[in-house]
Amino acid sequence: MFGLYISHPEVAIDPDVPIPRWGLSEKGRERARMAAASGWARGLGRLVSSDETKALETAGLLAEASGSSVDVLKDSGENDRSATGFLPPAEFEAAADRFFTDPAVSFRGWETAHDAQARIVRVVMALLDAHDPSIPIAIIGHGGVGTLLYCHLSGIPVSRAHDQGPGGGNLFAFPLARRRPVCKWTRIEDWQGWTDG
Repeated sequence: MFGLYISHPEVAIDPDVPIPRWGLSEKGRERARMAAASGWARGLGRLVSSDETKALETAGLLAEASGSSVDVLKDSGENDRSATGFLPPAEFEAAADRFFTDPAVSFRGWETAHDAQARIVRVVMALLDAHDPSIPIAIIGHGGVGTLLYCHLSGIPVSRAHDQGPGGGNLFAFPLARRRPVCKWTRIEDWQGWTDG
C-alpha cells in the first residue's frame, strides 16, 4: 500500500496575517477540488495534516471525497520563517535558495534546513511506524519540509533541485513498506493514482 505527501496549492497572500494562518486562494481551492474528484482521493483511508490553515483547508477538501476525518500532525508545519515574516516574492525566492544551498545556516533567523528536515522526518516516521500499512494514507503539508522529507526518503542530499514547481499543490507517493518515493513531485490534479511497485 502507498502513502502520499501532499503540499497545499496556491494561497491567498496577506502580509497582515501570520503566514501559518494564510488560507487557500480560489485557484488553490479549485485545484484541491479537482484532486478530490479523482479516484485516488476517494481511496484514501486516513488523512493527517499540518495545523497551518492552508494545509487544513486542503485536507478538508480531500476528506470530503474520501469520507475520512482529518487528524492534525503536530510539529509538521513549514520551516519556521517567523523571524522575517512576509517577504515579497523575489526576496522570498532568494531566501529559499539560501535555505536549501546552506542547509546548516539560518537565513536571518529562519529554522535551518537541517533542523527542519530532522523535525519533519521525526514526526512522519513516528506516524508511519504507528500506522496500519494496509490503509492508504495522505500527509498534507508544505513544499519546503516536503522537499526535505523527499530528499531524506530518497537518500540524497538536501537540494532545491528536488523542490516542487511554482504554486504548490504537488505530491509524491511512496510504498508504506519501503518508504522510498516512486515519483517526483507531481501536480495533485495530474497524478494518475496508485500503481504497483
